[in-house]
Amino acid sequence: MAVIEAVVDRNLALELVRVTEAAALAASRWMGKGKKNEADGAAVEAMRKAFDTVAISGTVKIGEGEMDEAPMLFIGEKVGSGGPQMDIAVDPLEGTTLTAKGGPNAMAVVALAEQGNFLHAPDIYMEKIAVGGGLPEDVVGLGVPVLENLRNLAQAKRCAVSDLVACILDRDRHKELIAKCREAGARIMLISDGDVAGVLAVSQPESGVDIYLGSGGAPEGVLAAAALRCIGGQMQGQLLYEDDSQVARAREMGLIDPHKIFRVDEMAKGDVMFAATGVTTGAMLKGVRRFGHGAMTHSVVMRSKSGTVRYIEAHHNFSTKTWAAH
Repeated sequence: MAVIEAVVDRNLALELVRVTEAAALAASRWMGKGKKNEADGAAVEAMRKAFDTVAISGTVKIGEGEMDEAPMLFIGEKVGSGGPQMDIAVDPLEGTTLTAKGGPNAMAVVALAEQGNFLHAPDIYMEKIAVGGGLPEDVVGLGVPVLENLRNLAQAKRCAVSDLVACILDRDRHKELIAKCREAGARIMLISDGDVAGVLAVSQPESGVDIYLGSGGAPEGVLAAAALRCIGGQMQGQLLYEDDSQVARAREMGLIDPHKIFRVDEMAKGDVMFAATGVTTGAMLKGVRRFGHGAMTHSVVMRSKSGTVRYIEAHHNFSTKTWAAH
Protein backbone atom coordinates (compact mmCIF):
# COMPACT_ATOMS: atom_id res chain seq x y z
CA MET A 1 0.00 0.00 0.00
CA ALA A 2 2.80 2.43 0.88
CA VAL A 3 4.44 1.81 -2.50
CA ILE A 4 1.16 2.45 -4.33
CA GLU A 5 0.60 5.67 -2.39
CA ALA A 6 4.14 6.83 -3.20
CA VAL A 7 3.59 6.22 -6.92
CA VAL A 8 0.26 8.10 -6.82
CA ASP A 9 1.93 11.02 -5.00
CA ARG A 10 4.73 11.18 -7.57
CA ASN A 11 2.24 11.09 -10.43
CA LEU A 12 0.16 13.84 -8.82
CA ALA A 13 3.25 16.01 -8.42
CA LEU A 14 4.02 15.62 -12.12
CA GLU A 15 0.42 16.38 -13.03
CA LEU A 16 0.63 19.62 -11.06
CA VAL A 17 3.73 20.60 -13.02
CA ARG A 18 1.90 19.95 -16.27
CA VAL A 19 -0.80 22.36 -15.08
CA THR A 20 1.69 25.16 -14.39
CA GLU A 21 3.60 24.39 -17.60
CA ALA A 22 0.41 24.81 -19.64
CA ALA A 23 -0.31 28.20 -18.04
CA ALA A 24 3.28 29.41 -18.42
CA LEU A 25 3.47 28.38 -22.07
CA ALA A 26 0.21 30.16 -22.87
CA ALA A 27 1.26 33.34 -21.03
CA SER A 28 4.69 33.36 -22.64
CA ARG A 29 3.18 34.20 -26.04
CA TRP A 30 2.27 37.60 -24.57
CA MET A 31 5.62 38.32 -22.92
CA GLY A 32 6.74 41.89 -23.57
CA LYS A 33 3.69 42.81 -25.65
CA GLY A 34 2.28 45.25 -23.10
CA LYS A 35 -1.03 43.39 -22.75
CA LYS A 36 -1.29 42.05 -19.21
CA ASN A 37 -4.99 41.15 -19.41
CA GLU A 38 -4.46 39.03 -22.50
CA ALA A 39 -1.48 37.29 -20.89
CA ASP A 40 -3.49 36.59 -17.74
CA GLY A 41 -6.51 35.37 -19.71
CA ALA A 42 -4.38 32.96 -21.73
CA ALA A 43 -2.79 31.56 -18.57
CA VAL A 44 -6.15 31.14 -16.80
CA GLU A 45 -7.74 29.35 -19.75
CA ALA A 46 -4.78 27.00 -20.23
CA MET A 47 -4.54 26.17 -16.52
CA ARG A 48 -8.27 25.48 -16.25
CA LYS A 49 -8.16 23.14 -19.23
CA ALA A 50 -5.10 21.32 -17.86
CA PHE A 51 -6.88 20.67 -14.54
CA ASP A 52 -9.39 18.48 -16.41
CA THR A 53 -6.73 15.75 -16.58
CA VAL A 54 -5.67 15.84 -12.90
CA ALA A 55 -6.95 12.87 -10.87
CA ILE A 56 -8.47 14.83 -7.97
CA SER A 57 -11.81 16.24 -6.89
CA GLY A 58 -10.55 19.75 -6.26
CA THR A 59 -12.20 22.90 -4.96
CA VAL A 60 -10.62 26.26 -5.70
CA LYS A 61 -10.05 28.07 -2.39
CA ILE A 62 -7.62 30.70 -3.68
CA GLY A 63 -8.34 31.69 -7.26
CA GLU A 64 -9.24 34.42 -9.71
CA GLY A 65 -11.95 35.98 -7.54
CA GLU A 66 -15.62 35.44 -6.81
CA MET A 67 -17.83 33.51 -9.23
CA ASP A 68 -19.42 36.69 -10.60
CA GLU A 69 -15.98 38.27 -11.14
CA ALA A 70 -14.11 35.42 -12.85
CA PRO A 71 -15.23 33.15 -15.73
CA MET A 72 -13.07 30.26 -14.51
CA LEU A 73 -10.85 29.19 -11.62
CA PHE A 74 -13.14 31.22 -9.37
CA ILE A 75 -13.40 30.58 -5.64
CA GLY A 76 -15.54 27.49 -5.10
CA GLU A 77 -15.15 26.08 -8.61
CA LYS A 78 -14.75 22.31 -8.86
CA VAL A 79 -11.77 21.06 -10.89
CA GLY A 80 -10.12 17.74 -11.67
CA SER A 81 -11.15 14.47 -13.28
CA GLY A 82 -12.16 12.79 -10.01
CA GLY A 83 -10.24 11.44 -7.04
CA PRO A 84 -9.40 12.54 -3.50
CA GLN A 85 -11.03 15.70 -2.14
CA MET A 86 -8.43 18.47 -2.29
CA ASP A 87 -8.21 22.23 -1.83
CA ILE A 88 -6.61 24.20 -4.66
CA ALA A 89 -4.80 27.54 -4.56
CA VAL A 90 -3.85 29.01 -7.93
CA ASP A 91 -2.30 32.05 -9.51
CA PRO A 92 -2.21 31.23 -13.22
CA LEU A 93 0.03 34.24 -13.85
CA GLU A 94 1.81 35.70 -10.83
CA GLY A 95 3.18 38.91 -12.30
CA THR A 96 0.84 39.99 -15.10
CA THR A 97 2.52 43.38 -15.42
CA LEU A 98 5.95 41.74 -15.28
CA THR A 99 4.95 39.53 -18.20
CA ALA A 100 3.55 42.45 -20.18
CA LYS A 101 6.79 44.39 -19.69
CA GLY A 102 9.16 41.43 -19.99
CA GLY A 103 10.29 41.86 -16.39
CA PRO A 104 11.74 39.12 -14.15
CA ASN A 105 10.05 36.61 -11.81
CA ALA A 106 6.69 36.07 -13.53
CA MET A 107 5.46 32.52 -13.03
CA ALA A 108 2.44 30.21 -13.00
CA VAL A 109 1.68 28.82 -9.54
CA VAL A 110 -0.45 26.02 -8.05
CA ALA A 111 -0.68 24.64 -4.52
CA LEU A 112 -2.60 21.60 -3.34
CA ALA A 113 -3.65 20.43 0.12
CA GLU A 114 -6.20 18.10 1.68
CA GLN A 115 -9.66 19.56 2.07
CA GLY A 116 -9.88 22.35 4.66
CA ASN A 117 -6.14 22.98 4.94
CA PHE A 118 -5.78 26.33 3.12
CA LEU A 119 -6.70 29.63 4.75
CA HIS A 120 -9.83 30.79 2.93
CA ALA A 121 -8.60 34.34 2.45
CA PRO A 122 -10.66 37.05 0.75
CA ASP A 123 -9.08 38.95 -2.13
CA ILE A 124 -7.83 41.87 -0.04
CA TYR A 125 -4.45 43.04 1.21
CA MET A 126 -2.38 41.14 3.75
CA GLU A 127 0.54 42.46 5.79
CA LYS A 128 3.41 39.99 5.46
CA ILE A 129 6.80 39.28 6.92
CA ALA A 130 8.96 36.33 5.88
CA VAL A 131 12.48 34.98 6.40
CA GLY A 132 14.27 31.84 5.28
CA GLY A 133 14.78 28.53 7.04
CA GLY A 134 17.31 27.55 9.69
CA LEU A 135 16.58 30.52 11.97
CA PRO A 136 15.29 30.64 15.57
CA GLU A 137 11.51 30.46 15.84
CA ASP A 138 9.78 33.85 15.83
CA VAL A 139 13.03 35.65 15.05
CA VAL A 140 10.85 38.32 13.41
CA GLY A 141 7.17 39.09 13.71
CA LEU A 142 4.32 41.37 12.73
CA GLY A 143 3.61 44.04 15.32
CA VAL A 144 7.31 44.27 16.16
CA PRO A 145 9.08 47.53 15.20
CA VAL A 146 11.05 47.31 11.96
CA LEU A 147 14.35 48.17 13.65
CA GLU A 148 13.87 45.43 16.24
CA ASN A 149 13.05 42.85 13.56
CA LEU A 150 16.13 43.78 11.56
CA ARG A 151 18.40 43.72 14.62
CA ASN A 152 17.05 40.32 15.73
CA LEU A 153 17.50 38.89 12.24
CA ALA A 154 21.05 40.26 11.96
CA GLN A 155 21.92 38.76 15.32
CA ALA A 156 20.51 35.37 14.29
CA LYS A 157 22.47 35.51 11.04
CA ARG A 158 25.60 36.75 12.82
CA CYS A 159 25.93 39.79 10.62
CA ALA A 160 25.34 43.52 10.75
CA VAL A 161 21.99 45.10 9.89
CA SER A 162 23.81 46.79 7.02
CA ASP A 163 24.50 43.32 5.56
CA LEU A 164 20.78 42.51 5.33
CA VAL A 165 18.66 42.95 2.20
CA ALA A 166 14.92 43.56 2.60
CA CYS A 167 12.60 42.84 -0.35
CA ILE A 168 9.65 45.24 -0.52
CA LEU A 169 7.01 45.96 -3.16
CA ASP A 170 7.60 49.40 -4.68
CA ARG A 171 4.36 51.07 -3.64
CA ASP A 172 3.48 54.47 -2.18
CA ARG A 173 1.94 52.72 0.85
CA HIS A 174 5.42 51.41 1.74
CA LYS A 175 7.21 54.79 1.86
CA GLU A 176 7.37 54.83 5.66
CA LEU A 177 8.47 51.17 5.81
CA ILE A 178 11.23 51.82 3.27
CA ALA A 179 12.39 54.88 5.16
CA LYS A 180 12.57 52.92 8.43
CA CYS A 181 14.59 50.12 6.80
CA ARG A 182 17.05 52.64 5.37
CA GLU A 183 17.25 54.48 8.68
CA ALA A 184 18.15 51.17 10.35
CA GLY A 185 20.93 50.69 7.82
CA ALA A 186 19.48 47.77 5.84
CA ARG A 187 19.74 47.57 2.09
CA ILE A 188 16.54 47.28 0.05
CA MET A 189 15.47 45.43 -3.08
CA LEU A 190 12.36 47.09 -4.47
CA ILE A 191 10.22 44.93 -6.75
CA SER A 192 7.49 46.23 -9.04
CA ASP A 193 5.24 43.15 -8.84
CA GLY A 194 5.24 39.47 -7.96
CA ASP A 195 5.19 39.17 -4.20
CA VAL A 196 4.96 35.35 -4.24
CA ALA A 197 8.39 35.38 -5.88
CA GLY A 198 9.43 38.08 -3.41
CA VAL A 199 8.56 35.91 -0.41
CA LEU A 200 10.14 32.82 -1.99
CA ALA A 201 13.37 34.75 -2.48
CA VAL A 202 14.05 34.55 1.28
CA SER A 203 14.39 30.77 0.91
CA GLN A 204 16.97 31.07 -1.89
CA PRO A 205 20.49 31.94 -0.65
CA GLU A 206 21.55 32.94 -4.16
CA SER A 207 18.80 35.60 -4.29
CA GLY A 208 20.59 37.69 -1.69
CA VAL A 209 17.26 38.49 0.03
CA ASP A 210 17.13 38.11 3.82
CA ILE A 211 13.63 39.32 4.68
CA TYR A 212 10.38 40.17 2.93
CA LEU A 213 8.32 43.04 4.34
CA GLY A 214 5.11 44.88 3.48
CA SER A 215 1.59 44.33 2.23
CA GLY A 216 0.40 42.50 -0.85
CA GLY A 217 -2.48 40.31 -1.93
CA ALA A 218 -3.85 37.88 0.64
CA PRO A 219 -4.32 35.08 -1.93
CA GLU A 220 -0.65 35.44 -2.91
CA GLY A 221 0.20 35.26 0.80
CA VAL A 222 -1.45 31.85 1.10
CA LEU A 223 0.39 30.59 -2.00
CA ALA A 224 3.71 31.84 -0.62
CA ALA A 225 2.98 30.18 2.71
CA ALA A 226 2.30 26.89 0.92
CA ALA A 227 5.69 27.11 -0.77
CA LEU A 228 7.52 27.98 2.45
CA ARG A 229 5.87 24.99 4.16
CA CYS A 230 7.64 22.84 1.58
CA ILE A 231 10.97 24.58 1.11
CA GLY A 232 11.48 25.99 4.60
CA GLY A 233 11.08 29.41 6.10
CA GLN A 234 9.00 31.51 8.47
CA MET A 235 6.13 33.78 7.53
CA GLN A 236 3.37 35.71 9.27
CA GLY A 237 0.37 37.35 7.66
CA GLN A 238 -2.44 39.58 8.86
CA LEU A 239 -5.41 40.64 6.75
CA LEU A 240 -5.87 44.37 6.14
CA TYR A 241 -9.37 45.78 5.73
CA GLU A 242 -10.57 48.92 3.98
CA ASP A 243 -14.07 48.89 5.47
CA ASP A 244 -16.53 46.92 7.58
CA SER A 245 -17.88 45.05 4.55
CA GLN A 246 -14.50 43.38 4.07
CA VAL A 247 -14.44 42.35 7.71
CA ALA A 248 -17.92 40.89 7.29
CA ARG A 249 -16.79 39.02 4.19
CA ALA A 250 -13.86 37.52 6.09
CA ARG A 251 -16.23 36.30 8.81
CA GLU A 252 -18.51 34.78 6.14
CA MET A 253 -15.50 32.86 4.82
CA GLY A 254 -15.00 31.26 8.23
CA LEU A 255 -12.48 33.53 9.95
CA ILE A 256 -13.52 33.61 13.61
CA ASP A 257 -10.93 36.27 14.42
CA PRO A 258 -10.49 38.39 11.26
CA HIS A 259 -7.60 40.32 12.85
CA LYS A 260 -5.56 37.23 13.75
CA ILE A 261 -1.88 37.06 12.84
CA PHE A 262 -1.48 33.81 10.89
CA ARG A 263 1.71 31.75 10.86
CA VAL A 264 2.84 29.84 7.82
CA ASP A 265 1.43 26.53 9.10
CA GLU A 266 -1.94 28.17 9.76
CA MET A 267 -2.22 29.50 6.22
CA ALA A 268 -1.23 26.17 4.65
CA LYS A 269 -1.77 23.14 6.90
CA GLY A 270 -1.13 19.42 6.57
CA ASP A 271 0.55 17.83 3.58
CA VAL A 272 1.04 20.54 0.97
CA MET A 273 2.23 20.27 -2.63
CA PHE A 274 3.42 23.33 -4.53
CA ALA A 275 4.38 23.71 -8.19
CA ALA A 276 5.50 26.69 -10.23
CA THR A 277 6.76 27.22 -13.77
CA GLY A 278 8.71 30.29 -14.80
CA VAL A 279 7.22 32.58 -17.43
CA THR A 280 10.08 35.07 -17.30
CA THR A 281 13.46 34.34 -15.73
CA GLY A 282 13.88 35.14 -12.05
CA ALA A 283 15.85 34.20 -8.96
CA MET A 284 14.24 30.78 -8.65
CA LEU A 285 13.15 29.75 -12.15
CA LYS A 286 14.15 30.30 -15.75
CA GLY A 287 11.51 31.68 -18.07
CA VAL A 288 9.92 29.96 -21.06
CA ARG A 289 12.32 29.78 -23.99
CA ARG A 290 10.44 29.48 -27.28
CA PHE A 291 11.98 28.27 -30.54
CA GLY A 292 10.75 27.02 -33.90
CA HIS A 293 8.27 24.25 -33.16
CA GLY A 294 8.68 24.04 -29.41
CA ALA A 295 9.75 25.54 -26.12
CA MET A 296 11.62 24.78 -22.93
CA THR A 297 10.13 25.30 -19.46
CA HIS A 298 11.72 25.34 -16.03
CA SER A 299 9.59 24.30 -13.06
CA VAL A 300 9.83 23.46 -9.38
CA VAL A 301 7.62 21.01 -7.49
CA MET A 302 7.76 20.63 -3.71
CA ARG A 303 6.04 18.68 -0.97
CA SER A 304 5.92 19.52 2.72
CA LYS A 305 5.52 15.91 3.92
CA SER A 306 8.82 14.75 2.41
CA GLY A 307 10.62 18.09 2.17
CA THR A 308 11.53 17.15 -1.41
CA VAL A 309 12.22 19.95 -3.88
CA ARG A 310 12.53 18.94 -7.53
CA TYR A 311 13.46 21.17 -10.46
CA ILE A 312 12.19 20.02 -13.84
CA GLU A 313 13.35 21.23 -17.24
CA ALA A 314 10.94 20.14 -19.95
CA HIS A 315 11.24 20.26 -23.73
CA HIS A 316 7.86 20.68 -25.48
CA ASN A 317 7.27 19.77 -29.13
CA PHE A 318 4.46 21.90 -30.57
CA SER A 319 4.32 19.86 -33.77
CA THR A 320 2.45 17.11 -31.89
CA LYS A 321 -1.30 17.41 -31.45
CA THR A 322 -0.98 17.68 -27.65
CA TRP A 323 0.91 20.94 -27.84
CA ALA A 324 -0.65 22.37 -31.00
CA ALA A 325 -2.53 25.05 -29.01
CA HIS A 326 0.67 26.47 -27.56
